[in-house]
Amino acid sequence: MKYNYYIADVFTTAIFSGAQIAVFPNAEGLNKLQMQLIARELNLSETVFVLHPNKESTTRVMRIFSPLAEINFAGHPVIATAFVLASCGELTLNAAITPIVFEQNAGAVDVNVTADNGKPTFIQFTRKVTSIIDRFTPSDEELASFLSLQVSELDHKKYSPRLVSCGQPYLIVPVWQYESVRKARFNDAAWSQSSAPQTAAQEILLFSPKTPFADSDFNVRLMGSRIGLYEDPPVGNAMPAFASYLCSFDFMQKGTYTFAVDRGDALNRRSVLNLEMDHKGEDSLTIRVGGAAVMVAEGVMTIPEL
Repeated sequence: MKYNYYIADVFTTAIFSGAQIAVFPNAEGLNKLQMQLIARELNLSETVFVLHPNKESTTRVMRIFSPLAEINFAGHPVIATAFVLASCGELTLNAAITPIVFEQNAGAVDVNVTADNGKPTFIQFTRKVTSIIDRFTPSDEELASFLSLQVSELDHKKYSPRLVSCGQPYLIVPVWQYESVRKARFNDAAWSQSSAPQTAAQEILLFSPKTPFADSDFNVRLMGSRIGLYEDPPVGNAMPAFASYLCSFDFMQKGTYTFAVDRGDALNRRSVLNLEMDHKGEDSLTIRVGGAAVMVAEGVMTIPEL
């Protein structure tokens, strides 16, 4: 069996930046084992398999796999899949904005594709999340030790460390300067000796409200014992927790906020995620995550029957 696939760089307008996602736009006939082996073969952060259960519907089913396992929800693949479907003719763009629904294992995701002359330019999806926020975090000394930073680099004036979960818990840590985010190194020995492992979070979202780039408001980075020392992985899954974190501060008045978050740097596959959040002071929060994508490659894979 031969299957067409595409590789897109996501949350970027420049090739060789952002996150690499593979998409198989017509994956009917593939079983879970085949999908897992394909994802392992491509060895990208995520590979998407699109199914069309109802040809008359605008709903598509997404199966998402990392090289190790199937993933129930991921944000980067939403952007990549909409972009690929629109670029290869599987989704017709007859209006300025075209809606589509993606069914992931975690549920349905509403997506809008903005087009210019029939070509996708911006993709945005909507999520409604409920968060759990805990202000108990490790001490500043402990935080600084397992981030390989100085205590003076941590921000307590405007923000403060908090534990936030919208399904997956993150220890969110603010610092003053962009340079602190970039130079931080996770110290596994210091982590294991701190109180951090007693919390539910296994990943740290380190951020700074300062960035040298004009198109972003925050620079963020994921770190942790399961992340390589010099890795800077995609942060899309952490954005609901980050938005909920921002809304947890008293100075955040109710209203709709629009801001941009970037990860990486000019030399390290920089991504820019555009967020909107409707802060109503309620337990649930509606967020919209959007970004651009560029096509990198397309090919045909021969899949043996298994």
